[in-house]
Amino acid sequence: MKITSFTNDQIVKSIASIILISILICSLILFSCKKGAQLNSPKIKEVTAKDILGNPNYLAICYGGYRQDSREIQPTIEEIKEDLKLLSVLDIKVIRTYNVHLAEVENTLKAIAALKKEDKTFEMYMMLGAWIDCQNAWTNSEPNHDVESERNAIEIDEAVRLSNKYPEIIKILAVGNEAMVKWATSYYVQPNVILKWVNHLQKLKKNNKLSKDLWITCSDDFASWGGAENTYKTKDLEALINAVDYVSMHTYPFHNSHYNPNFWKTPQNENHLSEVEKVNAAVNRSVEFAKMQYNTVKNYVKSINPSKPVHIGETGWASSSDGHYGNHGSKAADEYKEALYYDALRTWTNKEGISCFFFEAFDETWKDSKNPSGSENHFGLFTVDGKAKYALWKNVDTKAFQNLKRSGNRIAKTFNGSKEELMKTVLMPPNH
Repeated sequence: MKITSFTNDQIVKSIASIILISILICSLILFSCKKGAQLNSPKIKEVTAKDILGNPNYLAICYGGYRQDSREIQPTIEEIKEDLKLLSVLDIKVIRTYNVHLAEVENTLKAIAALKKEDKTFEMYMMLGAWIDCQNAWTNSEPNHDVESERNAIEIDEAVRLSNKYPEIIKILAVGNEAMVKWATSYYVQPNVILKWVNHLQKLKKNNKLSKDLWITCSDDFASWGGAENTYKTKDLEALINAVDYVSMHTYPFHNSHYNPNFWKTPQNENHLSEVEKVNAAVNRSVEFAKMQYNTVKNYVKSINPSKPVHIGETGWASSSDGHYGNHGSKAADEYKEALYYDALRTWTNKEGISCFFFEAFDETWKDSKNPSGSENHFGLFTVDGKAKYALWKNVDTKAFQNLKRSGNRIAKTFNGSKEELMKTVLMPPNH
């Protein structure tokens, strides 16, 4: 047997060759495994309106980012990002807007896109609203409710542009906001106008000029959807119910505490209750009132189209009022009642699989800028300067807002967190 001797240099070269070959083999194995995993792994499904609506994992809210007394001052992208982070920790994943022609809307879309890029787990979608009104709306001339404004076409075109630019964010498009209800005397239109634009958008979907997964609706008062007097129940409304992808209805027991207060006033058989018990009972009746309006609309819609979903596009409760809902009115407005109503609506709608766009995320003082105490300025769950109202005190306790701010302010409780001081502001509902 011949014994071959190797030099140290030859040994080193041989070992290096063996290591190199091993690395190449391992690399090929890893590449093959990775490629196989990619082929076998399911494709991530894009979230659509169908996935969102009625899903309690996608809580919804109405959002406006305005922090000043005028909409002339548009919120910046950074300000909106602050707001969206606050909403995200509340498990809010769907926001609703009302206009398309103001910078705030596209700034909000840009803010969402930026947050998604910064954090792959960040999730937020939008229900985009195109404002619709009649000829001469908001002018010194008499509104013509039988003819639509020329601006409507511009609003719809812009809504289409944004929906196509941000399809990963905009999942719902609403034609009009309370645009058919007769008490909107400054601007309401007939149902055939809304129907015209809904059909237009559905045709764009059919022709692949809008995403087929984009759901089209109109967000309007419960009365407009056949939930009130028969004058609303027209052939055009029936056609509209069939044309939309779902019905978005509004219910406001808060406003009805003034306009239709029978459910609100304390009945004689509750006079023996304590003051807090009377308030709790009044809010419970308010929730039942909202359920009644929802079910009235649902029953009418199902009589036209049994498969048509119905969700709540707007409901809310103001925390302050110096008018119809304050101390000299129905006594409905305060933070305690707002919290009771918010919690009860979330519990009910989550259980029943109803999406509920609660009105609203933040106070917006531009809505009644000449009257700082007006109820329209105080529907937010947060104040303008970022204080958490009573409905969100529990979230402050769990440190949900830790390291988050609004306008430079850390999120703190209203009333300095004093339940005793809060309860001093609670107004007693009037007696029957």
